This record gives sequence, structure tokens and C-alpha cells, in this order.
Amino acid sequence: MKSEYDVVVIGAGPAGSIAAKTAAQKGLSVLMIEKRQEIGDPVRCAEGVSKIWLRKHIEPDHRWICADVKGSRIYSPDGTMIEMAEEIAGGEVGYVLERKIFDRALAYDSAKAGAEVMVKTRATDLIMENGFVKGVKVMHLGETYDIKAKIVIGADGVESKVGRWAGIDTSIKPVDLETCAQYLMSGTGIDQNYCYFYIGNEVAPAGYVWIFPKGNDLANVGIGILGSKSGEKNAVYYLDEFVKKNYPNASILEMDVGGVPVCGSIEKTIANGLMLVGDAARQSDPITGGGIINAMEAGKIAGEVAYKAISKGDVSTKALKEYEDKWRTTIGYEIDNSLIVKNTFTSFTDKEINSLAHSLEGVNFSSMSLLDLLYALFRANKKLLWDLRGLFKNVVKYELDFER
Repeated sequence: MKSEYDVVVIGAGPAGSIAAKTAAQKGLSVLMIEKRQEIGDPVRCAEGVSKIWLRKHIEPDHRWICADVKGSRIYSPDGTMIEMAEEIAGGEVGYVLERKIFDRALAYDSAKAGAEVMVKTRATDLIMENGFVKGVKVMHLGETYDIKAKIVIGADGVESKVGRWAGIDTSIKPVDLETCAQYLMSGTGIDQNYCYFYIGNEVAPAGYVWIFPKGNDLANVGIGILGSKSGEKNAVYYLDEFVKKNYPNASILEMDVGGVPVCGSIEKTIANGLMLVGDAARQSDPITGGGIINAMEAGKIAGEVAYKAISKGDVSTKALKEYEDKWRTTIGYEIDNSLIVKNTFTSFTDKEINSLAHSLEGVNFSSMSLLDLLYALFRANKKLLWDLRGLFKNVVKYELDFER
């Protein structure tokens, strides 16, 4: 570990590793630090990801792919099932990963590209000079070090301190945080070709239960509910109730808990000499809580912008605004639309959810755009036209702009 680098990346998840890899490939000197002693552990993720988007960043490897699913099955409170093909089932349906191996593969790729990787190395503060981030103070095996950097990239997850140290408001209200719990289970007997989602206020208030196949009769069975709904009956309680009712004879092999930001875009993700990526930048999907692909996309953009800014000798917010603009017009567009949907559907009663599911029975989801889906919903549920008017307007504008 040297005393100075072009870029220091804090956090070795998908966002951090892709940012480090991208910057190193451009010829920058890069240090990526991870506070834990093992990259990828503990897992705080359902581990599902879109195949198409994943291939943009890394070639699929059987070592970290547990299941190759062909679609999702969504169950309403009364048991009505809607089946969607993988292509339109969302960014979390496609491959089910083994994150412990996957995250290490991403970190390995960043190291191959030339980045230095240091585990059990915790950021304790930023080095600030004249309003600019100039590096990071770290602790490694009980020793403290000052590491200078032209740019710091904060990829330190939902608990991120890096943004706050730089004066960026990354606070989350309970209504904008999903509290999650997940069991790795054997003996569920699910069809390994599908991801399963269960919605309804009795099973998961303002959230959902998921079951993602992991091969060999293994499955991730998890739940996410809004923090504002997590009182005496917390996420673990609801998950236990679901498991007891549906899989009483299955075995729990592992347990993970954590939080996921579902607040939508925050006001800013840059400061002089600093960029935030992934969950640290609140870039997860407000509906599903999924964030792997968004994190990787943001990491790539941040790595590219870091190279341009350092090459020009300008790492001010004016130069780094290119990162802000690029992610907001791509993944940010999807996040904003998802927030509209989240805010609408979290207020639905179970009766309204059942009615919605009934209106979609018999609809062919093998090839359908979001615009097609909205039209199908509106035809059967006129109230949605008003509730989702912002989303409808955004999608129509996007479709028209794309056609031009």
C-alpha cells in the first residue's frame, strides 16, 4: 500500500470493483479497500441478476452461477399467479448468483487490471484540503495511514459514511429503507426454473417475499418490508411465519439480515474530489431493492469520469458532474419510475392487489414492453391511470424520444 494514488475506492462490492477495474484499465493508479476480511461475505442480497446487463461487465462463469431461470411467478394474496418471461421480469431475474464467489471474481478482475486490493482495511475519515477531498484516512491491522488520492470513490454500501464525511446528505427515512431477512434453505421443492414473489400486507407489509433457486434443491427464501412497517412484527417474524406455513419440513442452512435503500435518487452524489456509487449513492431499485446491475453501471461511469477528470487536472464538482448527469439519465431514469410505482402500490390493500392480479390473468407476458403493461393495467383499473400518471408520462416521453 503506497501513500498516494490517483483513485482510492472504498468498498469492494460490485460498484467498487467495477469502478476500480475501469479506472485501472485507463492507466490510473488505483487502491480499493474493503473493511471486511473476506470480500463478498456476508451476503446481503437475493442474488438475482439480469443476464443481458450482467454480460456488459463480466463474462458469465459457471463457478458463480447457481441457477439459470426462465421467468418469474408472482402470487397475489389470494393465490392468483402471474407468470412473466425472464426478459420482462425485471433486473433481478435471469441468473441466480453465488455472491461470495461472484464478488471475489469482480475484485480479482480489478486486480488483474492493475488495481491494488486491501482487505481488513477500514476508512476512518476523509482527508480534506480547501474544500476538496484529497484522500482517505484508513486503519489496517491496528495501524493508521493517510492515503492521498486525486479522487475518492465511495462504494461503502447502505451504511455509507463517506458521503456524510464529504457533506452529502445520504440520510434515509424508515419509509425509504427496506429491512430484509433471508434464509438459505434446502428441501423447499420449488421449480428451479423460476423466481417466486409473494405480495400482500399479511405476508409482507409494503414489501414482498422472494424465493430464488440456487440449484441442488437449495433456495434463497427472503423478505423485505419497509422500515416504517417494522415494529414488533419485524422482517424475521414475517419470514418465519411464511416458512412455517409453506415449507415446514425444509431446513435453514444460513441466515442473512440487512437494509436496502428504496428512497429513489438523492439530491447529489458528488463533491469536490469524490463520487458515490451503488447503495452508498442510493442507486438500488425502489420496487425490488435490487441493486447489483445499477451498482455496476454506476461504477463503470465513475471509473470513466475519474480518468477524464484526472487527465484534465480538474476534479471539482464541475468536472465530476458528468458522472452525475450520466447515471441520472440512464439508471436514474429507471429508479425515478420505480419510485412512482413503489409509492403507489405500497398503499394498496390486499383486495386491490387481488383485483389487479385478476385483471392480468390471461395476459401474454412473453413479449411486452412497460408501455404495453401499463396499457393493460389501465384498461382494467382506471384509477391507476391517475395514480401512475407521472410514470405513464415518463414512459411515453421516453418511447417517443427513443423513436426519434
